[in-house]
Amino acid sequence: MAPLHFILLLSTALVSMHSLAHGATCSDCFTQSRAAHYPNSDENGTDIGACGFGSFGATVNGGDVSAASDLYRNGLGCGACYQVRCTNGYYCTDKGVTVVITDQGSGHGTDFILTRRAFTRMAQTSDAAASLLALGVVDIEYRRVSCSYPYKNITIKIDEASSNPHYLGFVIWYQQGKRDITAVQLCETQNFVCKLLDRSYGAVWTTTSPPSGPLSLRMLFSDEDGDEEWVVPVNNIPQDWKAGETYDTGVQVNL
Repeated sequence: MAPLHFILLLSTALVSMHSLAHGATCSDCFTQSRAAHYPNSDENGTDIGACGFGSFGATVNGGDVSAASDLYRNGLGCGACYQVRCTNGYYCTDKGVTVVITDQGSGHGTDFILTRRAFTRMAQTSDAAASLLALGVVDIEYRRVSCSYPYKNITIKIDEASSNPHYLGFVIWYQQGKRDITAVQLCETQNFVCKLLDRSYGAVWTTTSPPSGPLSLRMLFSDEDGDEEWVVPVNNIPQDWKAGETYDTGVQVNL
């Protein structure tokens, strides 16, 4: 029979290994980092962000948006939502603020550059908010959370540079949940011939010589565990689609 002290050491090691394995896969755990704010911005974000959202990227989520550095992920992170809270107990709330990634940027070792509105919403009071703004850069912790857009369907915004039938580009608005859109296809509704689109930059999906006729959109949603699901909207993009127009897909993904 093994000595008692050996059994206790083995049990402790197994518990420690379990804890480490659990921590490595914990999607709800907070990560330590730093955050700054746009120093010369107004309350909302920018309409020329690297995600390509345009004015939507400045005002979505009430203007609680952010630029990201590594979390931008070459555009894959565009539209992702994060709970961000500063860690100074004298100034900061436990809840923090939920922001949407709409731009790329970094500085002073930060993962987030928040709008002034979002930055101040981490504070307990208006005086504390002024103090946070004066600091400029603060220690924070963050975690990814589900985006929520009640009463909104996933919406397609056709890029202004699009030209029917030669070139089609668009961004996807109001994507709920915590999954990433990793691929997009356009399919002809009559013969079901599909074309895989390119991620041009940020959240902008493009194709030259797009399929003709009404177009059925297919979006591949992927989560951090590697699970994937194709989502096909109810509504098609009309045959006479126009640059600058928005089209309601008639579908939304579950949180």
